[in-house]
Amino acid sequence: MAFDFKKEFKEFYMPKNKPEIVNVPKANYIAVRGKGNPNEEGGAYQHAISILYAVAYTLKMSCKTDYKIEGFFEYVVPPLEGFWWQDDVVGVDYTNKSAFNWISVIRLPDFISKADFNWAVETATKKKKLDCSSAEYLTIDEGLCVQIMHIGSFDNEPATVALMDAYLEQNGYVNDINKDRLHHEIYMSDARKAAPERWKTVIRHPIKKA
Repeated sequence: MAFDFKKEFKEFYMPKNKPEIVNVPKANYIAVRGKGNPNEEGGAYQHAISILYAVAYTLKMSCKTDYKIEGFFEYVVPPLEGFWWQDDVVGVDYTNKSAFNWISVIRLPDFISKADFNWAVETATKKKKLDCSSAEYLTIDEGLCVQIMHIGSFDNEPATVALMDAYLEQNGYVNDINKDRLHHEIYMSDARKAAPERWKTVIRHPIKKA
């Protein structure tokens, strides 16, 4: 049975639709950075997603090639995630999507080293005829966070974020979003297959004691 992060780490991928506090351990990711409206047809964000999946599946399928990764075991590619911010904006202004900065990521199993990652970028670039050089091996240590499962369109996130903020206030915490700790989303639905009102998105914010 292939290792599935969503099932093995349910507390980080399948929270309830009410706020909860978690301590998120350090993890490694494939990451691509960019700027602009994520909904733009053929835009930078969609291009970044293509690169992420090209590298992710090259690593996953490495067991079928001559390249051997030490400690490799079969796994399900984890869901797409994103870190989002806008310059000079506290929180997120959902009406101004073109102002978004983002880091799109897919989590890597711990056994994948920087050398394995470099091999995958080079291999994916050749095999898929897609320049994957913008992909980076990124270690993120999120630490103390509040999270919730948001159900519905991304444009309806402000109401869910308000619930998170109220929960923090009641429990003696404050938001700690800054240039290093960002608004984080994990996409648990395939937006191409599910209706927007049924999309499931983990929203996670960094926090600290008030």
